[in-house]
Amino acid sequence: MKFTITSGAVIKNEKNKILLKKDPIRGWEIPGGLVETGEAVQVAVIREVKEESGIDVILDSFCGVSHEVELGICNMW
Repeated sequence: MKFTITSGAVIKNEKNKILLKKDPIRGWEIPGGLVETGEAVQVAVIREVKEESGIDVILDSFCGVSHEVELGICNMW
């Protein structure tokens, strides 16, 4: 089975509140998106956060991986 790889970021402010974006179909979610062919997951998440929120981020840790086997999606946070 071929998987689509996605990346997302949990971004907290100084009050420990998490940044969410509202997708018109899925509702509230963390910023992120598809990893492009040949792109590193870390590069993809930095790019996606910038595209969706205008915020420049620096990654400080890796959270985890989940997968949606039926949909062929692998999520990395």
